[in-house]
Amino acid sequence: MNSTTQAKSLSAPSITRAAAAALIEAVHAAAEGVGFEVAVAVVDTGGHLKAFERADDAPFLAAEVAVDKAWTAASYRIPTHVWNSYVGNPQVAPLAYHPRLMAVGGGYPLIENGKVIGALGISGGTYEQDQQAAETALSSLGFDIPA
Repeated sequence: MNSTTQAKSLSAPSITRAAAAALIEAVHAAAEGVGFEVAVAVVDTGGHLKAFERADDAPFLAAEVAVDKAWTAASYRIPTHVWNSYVGNPQVAPLAYHPRLMAVGGGYPLIENGKVIGALGISGGTYEQDQQAAETALSSLGFDIPA
């Protein structure tokens, strides 16, 4: 490549369908162990839905919340529970009014070899239950759990 020529694209890693399906199964198992029904969303690095499933008795609002948690985690590449402290800052607080931003625990970026490959969002329990089930599922499949 000529040193004066600039690259015009980036190679973006993305979660596979198989890994997304495995995450959904792991989240359902973890949520069952905690004692709640869950909606699970997995998105790619652009926040586009890759896989989704809602348990029979999960609240219907949980479906939209799970997708938005995954979108938020993919967008900023940080867990959604971190946003609670951010939106308390008056200079950041206006972001809390963005219709898709979810400052509630249960959304995590999916990291493989130091690179974000997508994000996970779960909803259906309390924020503590959502976080616990997400972390259990991520850990069981060998994903890093960002703080």
